[in-house]
Amino acid sequence: MRLYQLDSYATRFEARVERAWSDEKGHYAVLSQTFFYPESGGQPADTGVLRGPFGEVRVLHAYEEEKAFGEVVHVLSAPIPEGAEVEGEIDWKRRFRHMQRHTAQHILSQALLRAGNYHTVAVSLDSPVCTVDLEEEAEEERIREAEALAGFAVYADYPIEAFYVSEEELARYPLRRPPKVRGQVRLVRIGDFDLAACGGTHLRTSAQAGPIKVLKWERYKGGTRVYFTAGWEALEDYHAKHALLSRLALAFSTHPLEVEKPVRKLQDELYALKGENQALKEALVEALLGRALEEGVLLVPGPVLGDLAKKLLSWSEKTFLLLSPEGRFALLGPRRQEVLERLKALGAKGGGKEVVQGALPQEKVAEALDPRLVS
Repeated sequence: MRLYQLDSYATRFEARVERAWSDEKGHYAVLSQTFFYPESGGQPADTGVLRGPFGEVRVLHAYEEEKAFGEVVHVLSAPIPEGAEVEGEIDWKRRFRHMQRHTAQHILSQALLRAGNYHTVAVSLDSPVCTVDLEEEAEEERIREAEALAGFAVYADYPIEAFYVSEEELARYPLRRPPKVRGQVRLVRIGDFDLAACGGTHLRTSAQAGPIKVLKWERYKGGTRVYFTAGWEALEDYHAKHALLSRLALAFSTHPLEVEKPVRKLQDELYALKGENQALKEALVEALLGRALEEGVLLVPGPVLGDLAKKLLSWSEKTFLLLSPEGRFALLGPRRQEVLERLKALGAKGGGKEVVQGALPQEKVAEALDPRLVS
């Protein structure tokens, strides 16, 4: 029996171990009844403990042997005996967060349907940032409208109830989407806002799911993926971002909502400096090009080593060795592999095709600068 479908807020229960086994992957048990939710429908499984004559064993995961109607298998940290009487306790903080995510997803999916006629085809609730996948490409205005509708549903404090109907009765109920199971179907109603077939755990009222915040959205598989966070996790997200914004505002001596201005100014200054730096590098490469052609072996600043090597590629009849003070090198020309072997005698490591690149010990740079090395 799946007790979590009767009361999502209960945390402890008693049961009998119906089956228990182990294999090379772990230890497992099936109980006569359970409050542990098995991973399903995008919602993660519950974790917790089982206590009995054997002591205390962690429940690491739970899953269904067969979809929808299969027995719930508990994945354990250690083996337990068949026939044992156990007391189970779920991790309530984890369960409540999952309930907030799941209920918020129902609310947001209904809001997206109302705002833009967008249909939810898949969900993922396995992290604080959850996703809803829509069949259609969504517009920003409609998504913002859906977020506002979800907020309205939170503040409306709708009661949430779960009940069962037969497959034959389903036509009487305006479901948001068709059920995926047959026979007796469990429906979850959120006031007069949403009605959907669902076997998961939910809150008592819509207010407990709030706040619901859409974080971003993107095109995905011909439709749209919407990212959101809800409940305690939305508050934690807000607190973290508020603290970061406050620190930045303090650093820039401005109001938190005015941080964008000094940041944009810094970006403009950075782009200008990058442009100046690139112009200086190009000028330095041109200045070093003549010496490199004349000497063959040359000590050059590390930041322009690669650019100078590219310039020298057109002189394919000559071999060049460029070294930086830190020990980086670029080697090109018809005799590059022969020169590389000489450099390896000095402790160099490197490779490449047209341009051999690598490094040698810094203390060997002076010795490698001997022009005879490439002669």
